[in-house]
Amino acid sequence: MTERTSHFTLPNMTRRQFGISAMAAAAAGAILPRSAFGADQLVVANWGGNSVTAFEQAFAEPWSKLNAGKLVVDGGGPSEGAVKTQVESGAVRWDVCDGEMYSSYRLGKDNLVEKLDYNIIDKTLVGFGDVHDYGVANYVYSYVIAFDASKFGGDPPKSWADFWDVKKYPGKRSLYKWMSANLEIALLADGVKPTELYPLNLDRALAKIAELKPHILTHWETGVESQLLLRDGEITMGQVWNTGAELVKKQTSGQVDYTFDQAVVSPSVWFVPKNNPAGRDAAMRFIRMAQDPAVQAKLMEVNGMGPVNPAANALLSPELQKISPSAPDNFNRSVLMDNKWYAENYGQALDKYTALISG
Repeated sequence: MTERTSHFTLPNMTRRQFGISAMAAAAAGAILPRSAFGADQLVVANWGGNSVTAFEQAFAEPWSKLNAGKLVVDGGGPSEGAVKTQVESGAVRWDVCDGEMYSSYRLGKDNLVEKLDYNIIDKTLVGFGDVHDYGVANYVYSYVIAFDASKFGGDPPKSWADFWDVKKYPGKRSLYKWMSANLEIALLADGVKPTELYPLNLDRALAKIAELKPHILTHWETGVESQLLLRDGEITMGQVWNTGAELVKKQTSGQVDYTFDQAVVSPSVWFVPKNNPAGRDAAMRFIRMAQDPAVQAKLMEVNGMGPVNPAANALLSPELQKISPSAPDNFNRSVLMDNKWYAENYGQALDKYTALISG
């Protein structure tokens, strides 16, 4: 898993400079020990990058009004392995984690995260994404089709079948290295109806991806890389996060555009590691605070992540509603990812996918 946030200031850099920058960012984002945060602080973990600043902008002020302690955002990356290591070693650093929804199912099954208290957290405020004992959706993001509008603007792609159609839309493509949403888009390209995607037919999806493989320039690992591929004209079409697509559209004055048609929407999730230092009650109150529509609207404003509380969309400007993955006009054209399927199948599916793209 790599950071999936938007980058509202994409650097003007070459590929080599990008690699150096990425290494420097990784070094700067080294995981800090809990002692570095202070005893009276609530530590929220996310995937780093601009999402650290965005979380601070969206959550710090309302949390300070609710509590005497300070909110700290740690971009160390709350992977399943990191959470497991902390809990099993008895050295838990994080109080609340912004992670993958399918991970919350598995961590809950392994008794590594707290059961959520729905007497504090309000289930009714979640209109998009999963709500279960060990995880609750906090925002959504989309995998969209981004394309070179200077070449295809007169007849832009409107489906993943168009993405696969290299005769009508010639040029190199790019897909996400870590598979998420790739199986869905391949099946949609192969004619499977959105309502009939799950359970995913893994073999059929991989066969469809193999069909496109000669036209895939690279499999991107970070949001910045996906943006550079489009901005620099190395690909004519890419499967990217909606946040990155919007950024490149702005930076290229519309030369790169994108569509929410058949976007694959994935919810992110709040979960709470066992024995979190600030205490279970504080973690639950933070999650409830983050459900507030004004707080969710602020996160959309600063980071491009779609609110899961439908009431938040009414607080967005018309311009933000156009680019929010959970705004009705966009969400109704999209497909919602089934994270229960990923919770049960991700490991073996990723192994097969990785073998395909590496071969």
